[in-house]
Amino acid sequence: MIRYCSRCLFPETKPDLAFDDRGVCSACNYLAQRKEVDWDARRAELERILERYRHRDGSNYDCVVPSSGGKDSHFQVIKMLEMGMNPLVVTSTTCALSGIGRRNIENLKGLGVDCVEVTMNPRVRRRINRFALTNIGDISWPEHVTIFTVPIHIAVKFNVPLIIWGENSQNEYGGPAAAAENNALSRRWLEEFGGLLGLRVTDMIGQEGIGARDLILYTYPEDQELQRARTTGLFLGHYLPWDGLQNAMIAQSRGFESMPGFVEGSLANYENLDNHQTGIHDYFKYLKYGFGRATDIANLFIRRGRLTRGDALEMVRLHDGRFPWIYLGKPIEATLSEIGMTLEQFQAVCDRYTNKKLFQADAKGRLVKRPDGSPRKINDDNP
Repeated sequence: MIRYCSRCLFPETKPDLAFDDRGVCSACNYLAQRKEVDWDARRAELERILERYRHRDGSNYDCVVPSSGGKDSHFQVIKMLEMGMNPLVVTSTTCALSGIGRRNIENLKGLGVDCVEVTMNPRVRRRINRFALTNIGDISWPEHVTIFTVPIHIAVKFNVPLIIWGENSQNEYGGPAAAAENNALSRRWLEEFGGLLGLRVTDMIGQEGIGARDLILYTYPEDQELQRARTTGLFLGHYLPWDGLQNAMIAQSRGFESMPGFVEGSLANYENLDNHQTGIHDYFKYLKYGFGRATDIANLFIRRGRLTRGDALEMVRLHDGRFPWIYLGKPIEATLSEIGMTLEQFQAVCDRYTNKKLFQADAKGRLVKRPDGSPRKINDDNP
């Protein structure tokens, strides 16, 4: 039987998750600790850091804000403008940009900022999508890499030292910019947060006809370049209380567009709106670890007292881990055709990455499927 957090719905299969002696997971404990944070002091610290990087003579941008056009990057840009910074917004265009994603990117530009939007060679990108899906079970690998590399390339080229990231997924510290000295990013630091999943960018050379010339913007700048430009970063979520729903409401007040109902496979209508491939990405998390995006959102709501664990569990049972036949209104066959894969080939890849310890199989070892085509968990009645 899978062990679950006694407070939220995270299973022990989640990478890097720990439980205390009460059976409470580290994610729940971290949020509980935030109640003890002096947020006024944190904001004052942020002001002092920003002051070090502000160009009062207007000679350059004060910071780079990486942005997908989503609710969090809207929040980051809004806060930087409120705090008197002149940001350069940098977007690495997503793999399969949706209509609502495009509208939100344009809305963010309308907040009154300069923007640089970088689009990877789509022919190469589709080949990387297919290779990464087949070989590491992550269609979004190239997007997750360039979210980190492209803004840093632009920061180095424009000689803008400070990069404003959003939430620190590890919830550990404010980022290198918090240090008075030796605060430049290194390649090692970037790779820790880059989500490479064991597949290095150099591993792509020679695969699918891809050469080094195709991977320039996928590759981190050399450490010497980062040190020359004194490129550093901070996590805004360390200094300001971070809440996805709050960020969405603030973004919506400035024109950010959300969906009319839940995004497929989720319990929210305000995130993961830009990429038609995201449904596939989230589905593979379910296949590998036994939980999906609906569980992630439910847990955020449980921790903040917006849902009881029981109510959240019922919602998760309805929405989590369903086969991604449609995502943001686009049929999966259309999304797969763009990367040269048939539905049958995709289903074979799905079965290969399904964790057989978590899902039911018949006497012949074949996965037991739910009516929608997704595998049925061994303990489908998540406690």
